[in-house]
Amino acid sequence: MPPRLFIDHPLPPIGSTFALPPGPARHVQVLRLQPGAALTLFDGAGGEHAASVVQMGRSEVTVQLGAHADVDRELTRPITLALGMPANERMDTVIEKATELGAVSVQPLLCERSVLRLAGERAQKKVAHWQGVALAASEQSGRTRVLQVAPVRSLGEWLRELPAPDERTRWLLSFDGATPLASMPLPAGGVISLSGPEGGLSPAEEALARAAGFLPVSLGARVLRADTAPLALLAHLSIGAP
Repeated sequence: MPPRLFIDHPLPPIGSTFALPPGPARHVQVLRLQPGAALTLFDGAGGEHAASVVQMGRSEVTVQLGAHADVDRELTRPITLALGMPANERMDTVIEKATELGAVSVQPLLCERSVLRLAGERAQKKVAHWQGVALAASEQSGRTRVLQVAPVRSLGEWLRELPAPDERTRWLLSFDGATPLASMPLPAGGVISLSGPEGGLSPAEEALARAAGFLPVSLGARVLRADTAPLALLAHLSIGAP
């Protein structure tokens, strides 16, 4: 299978010859591809293009764009994971696996019990890093769109700025008076899943989420890690979906 590369600007017309942006060009150089080697390019607008290497320079890689394939590997329902950021490098895993499983976006949240506390320039750098993780996972998994990582927000701020209840189903992962997920019908439209960091959401935070229209659901009797729980819900929603 040819290497898949994301191009962060609209691709030119079929048959065009153009230089790859620096990031994809370095990828091609690391792979030591030669003129004539096949590539697959996508720009996030849907579908993907065949391409081939035309010339390898010291700092520039020129390619020719081939036919467009109108493939769609996205889930039929858009799913957003909003979660209290887990500590260490576990958020990297959440972003990578959420991309592979088909989520459209991830909202990192700062909660009362959060161990990882990010703000300012440090938060911006982390989000940029996570977006890079999502990009690489999109290239690897065959997705034609890239999961979007939103800026870090406090839970209260994010809840206050959510739009009025819309067609998206809002689920809160909880043990308190929660309905077992296995007994819930699969939503026809989009889903926003909200889950806490290590230690979960505080009672006050759960109350705020419920007031914002989040229905408490349970994944079972076992306590799952902050990075496992949202991925388990996402896998449940993506099973059987295109």
